[in-house]
Amino acid sequence: MMSLGKQIDKIKPHFEKGGKLYAFKSTFEAFETFLFVPDKVTNSGSHIRDPLDMKRTMIVVVIALLPPLLFGMWNTGYQNSMAIGLDRTIWQDFAFGFLKVFPIIVVSYVTGLAIEFIFAQIRGHEVNEGYLATGMLIPMIMPVDVPLWMVAVATAFAVIIGKEVFGGSGMNILNPALTARAFLFFAYPTYMSGDQVWISGLMEGKGIIDGFSGATVLGQAALNQDTLVNGLGHPISPMETFIGTIPGSIGETSTLAILLGAIFLIYTGVGSFKIIFSFFTGGLAMGLILNAIGGNMLMEIPAWQHLMLGGFAFGGVYMATDPVSAAQTGRGKWIYGFLAGFLAILIRCLNPAFPEGVMLAILLMNVFAPLIDHYVIEANIKRRLRRIRTGINT
Repeated sequence: MMSLGKQIDKIKPHFEKGGKLYAFKSTFEAFETFLFVPDKVTNSGSHIRDPLDMKRTMIVVVIALLPPLLFGMWNTGYQNSMAIGLDRTIWQDFAFGFLKVFPIIVVSYVTGLAIEFIFAQIRGHEVNEGYLATGMLIPMIMPVDVPLWMVAVATAFAVIIGKEVFGGSGMNILNPALTARAFLFFAYPTYMSGDQVWISGLMEGKGIIDGFSGATVLGQAALNQDTLVNGLGHPISPMETFIGTIPGSIGETSTLAILLGAIFLIYTGVGSFKIIFSFFTGGLAMGLILNAIGGNMLMEIPAWQHLMLGGFAFGGVYMATDPVSAAQTGRGKWIYGFLAGFLAILIRCLNPAFPEGVMLAILLMNVFAPLIDHYVIEANIKRRLRRIRTGINT
């Protein structure tokens, strides 16, 4: 690392003001700060020294995403093995899934980072590090057989329309990864819904055994099926939904792996415990209400089981906790998380067109997060003023 640092210091003057490569200063700084901690400090005024910058924070999120990502790669191969009737080993299933998922990750990062670098060069600013996490989140909420060109188009839309038009990282009002998912959901609905997209190989129909179905659990429930089954027609147990051996988006099926990531995020202080806990509480509350009312299969699924289905757990841990688009005040986080989880189950159960309501619920609460913070702050101001007046009168 020392020799690499010396080489960087040697070429650094070419990117400084007056150097022949000054136009690419932001690009050089992005690579330099990715490899080494920035040496810039505040020279005047009061300040707090902290070893964590945005890049390190985003890397923590990427590390927390590894459990559901690795499981998703294995599950991709496992679902394909069931579909074609092969008895593969764990490592063979993982290798198959890796070869399917890795190109999606590459396309996401290449497209997103290229746009980030272009905008940084145009504006003459440093490259924002927020995409380090977004680039991993986008592939994990996609079907495994999504065409790569769709991933590129959705990523470009999310970065340009969902973030850069608002000023870049830290200024966006919507979660960029969910913006990409919403774009594909409404622009190319045939590729984002239905039985055929969730298991690799079903779109081509190559080698699929007779009677195999790739429908997700929520997709089956939306059709009011009496019994929820896997692709081979066997009933799905709650343990299977918790572990994640069911069809679904790449990183959303395993609640167990997601909870491991949640523990890491909360331990490091990057993820908000208030939002995660209130999100699950809101979903459970809405589920209990709908269980009492009944009316369709989705409303009759036990409330606690709803928390393990679809993208609920993934959304609550990794999407709702986005520090930019979520609520910022302490009390606001409780309200924001509860309403997001509450609305997710409400949309899921009462709108047959959207059996997965997490995406819409979180995006809606992203829009209302500033309003929630505003009223929380106003209420705090009024409470403090009332306390002062009471003290003066006494």
